[in-house]
Amino acid sequence: MPSVVKINVLTVPAEQREVLEKRFASRAGAVENSDGFEWFELLRPVEGTDQYLVYTRWRDEASFQAWMEGAMQASHGGASQGGGEGGERPKPAASGSTLWSFEVVQQAAPKTP
Repeated sequence: MPSVVKINVLTVPAEQREVLEKRFASRAGAVENSDGFEWFELLRPVEGTDQYLVYTRWRDEASFQAWMEGAMQASHGGASQGGGEGGERPKPAASGSTLWSFEVVQQAAPKTP
C-alpha cells in the first residue's frame, strides 16, 4: 500500500508569518509520535504567493485519519493555547486553508556509497 501525502495550504498574510512559524515551532514533536507518521515539513513561500505548505506523509489514510481525530483535534481544540485572556484562543495566523491529498506513486532518495 502506498504512503499518502497531505498538504495543508495555508494563506498567511505577511504580518502573520512569524506568528505562524512560532506556533509550529512550539508544537514541535506533536505529530512525530503518531502511529503511521512518516514525515513533516513547513514550507515558507519565497516569492509570488502568500501560501505556506504544511507537508505531512503517512503510512496510510487510516493513520492520518486517526491523528486528525485524536492528537490533532486535541492540539487545535478547545484548550487554551496561551496568549489569550480569559482562556480565549489566539486568532488564527492563516486566513484560509485547503487540504490536498496524494498517494505516493514514485520516490527516490540519494544513493549511498
